[in-house]
Amino acid sequence: MGQVPGDTWRMNYVVCQRCHQAKATVHITDTAPEKRERHLCEDCAEKEGVIIKPHHATNAILQEFIKQKAGLGRGDDRACPKCGITFREFQMSGQLGCPHDYEAFRSLLAPLIERAHENATHHVGKVPNTADSTVRRQTGLLRLRRQLQEAVEAEDYEKAARVRDEIQSLETMESTES
Repeated sequence: MGQVPGDTWRMNYVVCQRCHQAKATVHITDTAPEKRERHLCEDCAEKEGVIIKPHHATNAILQEFIKQKAGLGRGDDRACPKCGITFREFQMSGQLGCPHDYEAFRSLLAPLIERAHENATHHVGKVPNTADSTVRRQTGLLRLRRQLQEAVEAEDYEKAARVRDEIQSLETMESTES
């Protein structure tokens, strides 16, 4: 594409129609009184009031809000007494420093572990997607029996009764399908 005087194209990008220097990153289509396209760089668009650049204070507030919602602002200064890693360092690297970190950061790690293990606080295992329904049902029964045992040991008899009923329901389904 050749360059013509007044042309807004330079090599492979559109040049700002106001300053004729910078790359146009803001593209506006006016429809009144007649359809007209304008191509401006960010600085010229701001000068014309087309865009408003965010202030750093607003960005900082938004970033802090996101950190808090994601749980990133809590416990940054907490450190493991054994290895010295801080919770912030764990967040940045994704790796704990030693086995004692689980206890040092227990209240901060519990929600992460629950989310990773589908609301369980311990590893519950996974079944391959290719496993058939019988394997999935058997794995589910094993998990439920373990939950039943834990509920009985914790003397949580209401939970134990619910889990027992789930087990009976799955076993009934299994026997009717056989």
